[in-house]
Amino acid sequence: MCTPVGGGLASCVFGVSSSNYLYSTNPFELLKDSGSFQEYKKPVQEVIAEMTNGGVDRSVECTGHIDAMISAFECVHDGWGVVVLVGVPHKDAVFRTSPMNLLNERTLKGTFFGNYKPRSDIPSKLELEKFITHEVPFTEINKAFDLMLKGEGLRCIIRMDA
Repeated sequence: MCTPVGGGLASCVFGVSSSNYLYSTNPFELLKDSGSFQEYKKPVQEVIAEMTNGGVDRSVECTGHIDAMISAFECVHDGWGVVVLVGVPHKDAVFRTSPMNLLNERTLKGTFFGNYKPRSDIPSKLELEKFITHEVPFTEINKAFDLMLKGEGLRCIIRMDA
């Protein structure tokens, strides 16, 4: 499904929920193709590793659900895969994974209160302008939320001067 491309760009991007996934083979498009993990009889991370010939290069987990955190870590590629945990888990949650996942040179990073540094923590060029889908003045901030909830806005810029 995903094939390597040059220039530090992703060949595909996944968005994963507990039972479904969205993906795009163009990293600058909204995720629109979909599938269901329910058709597979194995954990999500194993399915993604198979779809990507060994795992993804980068994974970001934002929910704070401990099972999603473990899946995000276990779906990155051995040798160079990096996962960043952004979501805050329950205070009693325990992150359990095989020690081999660390010994196979996967990297686990976390961020708390926004201390993640994309310029140094993601070693590729991101053309962020291509991700901006809408711009609205501050007076129309509710429109930006509506676009987000409908899945029509990947990134919306809210102009404070208007």
